[in-house]
Amino acid sequence: MDTTYYDHGTTAERWERARMFFDAKDYAAAARVLSGLVGEVPEQTGPRLLLARSYYHSAQLRRAEAELRLVVERDPVERYARLMLGRTLERQGRQEEADAQLRIAAALAGDFADR
Repeated sequence: MDTTYYDHGTTAERWERARMFFDAKDYAAAARVLSGLVGEVPEQTGPRLLLARSYYHSAQLRRAEAELRLVVERDPVERYARLMLGRTLERQGRQEEADAQLRIAAALAGDFADR
């Protein structure tokens, strides 16, 4: 089996590697590590959210949207995923869809002001 730097090591080592890439603003490299990791632990929200953030920051907006929709589908009250989904939709010029997600995120945060 041929392994690369991105998928080498234990799950914990790859999680740390992905976080290091993300913190260093190498979002594409973080996404490469995280995509394999998310495949191994699809039920965990943390790696999937960091993958979505990596996609967002590396302008892979459709991929970010797909990951965020999975999180929201599994956990409809995940406020941060709703916020990120709204921001991702905004960047794609889909303001009406974005506004709906941003309103939900605000409500989940306890902000019931008119938007």
